[in-house]
Amino acid sequence: MSDTALHPTTAEALARQPDRLGDTELSDNDYALNSLKAHKQRGLELAVRARWIAMAATAIFLLFVYPDWAVIYYLAILGLMCLNGYFIQKVGRVGQSRQELFLIFVDLALLTFAIVCPNPFATVELPVAFQYRFDNFMYFYVILAVGTLAYSWRTVVAIGTWTTGIWMFGLLLAWWFSTPDLALQAVVYEAFKDAPRILEILDPNSFMFSFRIQEVMVFLLTAVTLGLSIRRFDVLLLSNAALARERANLSRYFSPNVVEQLSKNDDPLKQVKRQKVAILFVDIVGFTQISETKSPYAVITMLREFHARMEREVFRHNGTLDKYLGDGLMATFGTPIAGEHDAEHAVSCACAMQTAMDHWNQERMRRGEEPIEIGVGVHYGDTLLGDIGANRLEFAVIGTAVNVASRLEGLTRVLPARIVVSKDAFDQIPAGTRDLYEGFQRKDDQTVRGIREPISIYYRTSSG
Repeated sequence: MSDTALHPTTAEALARQPDRLGDTELSDNDYALNSLKAHKQRGLELAVRARWIAMAATAIFLLFVYPDWAVIYYLAILGLMCLNGYFIQKVGRVGQSRQELFLIFVDLALLTFAIVCPNPFATVELPVAFQYRFDNFMYFYVILAVGTLAYSWRTVVAIGTWTTGIWMFGLLLAWWFSTPDLALQAVVYEAFKDAPRILEILDPNSFMFSFRIQEVMVFLLTAVTLGLSIRRFDVLLLSNAALARERANLSRYFSPNVVEQLSKNDDPLKQVKRQKVAILFVDIVGFTQISETKSPYAVITMLREFHARMEREVFRHNGTLDKYLGDGLMATFGTPIAGEHDAEHAVSCACAMQTAMDHWNQERMRRGEEPIEIGVGVHYGDTLLGDIGANRLEFAVIGTAVNVASRLEGLTRVLPARIVVSKDAFDQIPAGTRDLYEGFQRKDDQTVRGIREPISIYYRTSSG
């Protein structure tokens, strides 16, 4: 490996993917809140559509049951509520929004006004108390139901408490300023004087306060219950968003199928264990000389493009990205879960990396840039797996096998070769599929720096 790989520099840190670890990464809480904001925005849009549909259905219903020009009054109120819903969508956000709460208050005031105040276009005058005999309070449940779509427990509780207050305030005003119809009341008294309970219910001047209190009490209990349910939903949503964030972080290091297995695995990664793993090292040949002739920006751009291609092949071959090493990287196959074809996947990945480099070099030469060569080393052997560190933990693979793989990658300069694979790794490839790995030559008694005994290797000098 080059000196840059063995001694990471500032260029190495800058070359890492920008969405990996660093200051630009959002915290789990920020990620969860952003997710909640997105859900609320979609909920507000859905709530506005639901409101428009509900108001349109109500308008059609009123035209059928109240076929009179006076219905225009109620249609106008419905139109104002639809317009108000549009403004609520524009100012709504996660958390407390005074503008949103004010517009909700306007909503409830409009509906209360429409229900309590007599229709000014009506041709027949009825006692004000009769306005409460049409059971129009049920329309508040439509607003409450639409409010739940915004995924805000504050909105739902506000609707419940404010409806209670506005409705009772409107009731008191209607009772205080209304003029009793004594003539109509006398007729009813005469007809039902022997049935006091029926008389109480049919009294045209009675506001039936017990029923009005019952209406708002049930409504308020419903709103609070829904608010608690939505609050619980928010907690679950934040928790799921945090899990999604953790899964996204895992996907930066592990292949998608390994992430899927980890998400279903109950065993903690911090459990230290010994396991056979395939190790792959790759880096750029002559990186120091290449970087000396380029600007820092050009070097960083080249490294990012290189890492992206190598990382893609690692994940495509069910590997795990262990770490970036300046102008190279280390990948493992069989971590954290071992498989039957880990070594074969590693060798296949090494060949695919060379092919990817050939394609990239064709692009580079078309742009007038020099081609880049890489060296790849692969070994298969015993390693120790587990978390290391105190406050900041890192899942690590350590052992002699890691050192051997690194030395094999360095051996590509000596032979020279593009890929060097230990016999331990190559022997793991099933005999029936070895013919697919063309161009590999065997070399016995190969001395490797840092290893006492010579080993047998397979190497390839071309991309195949």
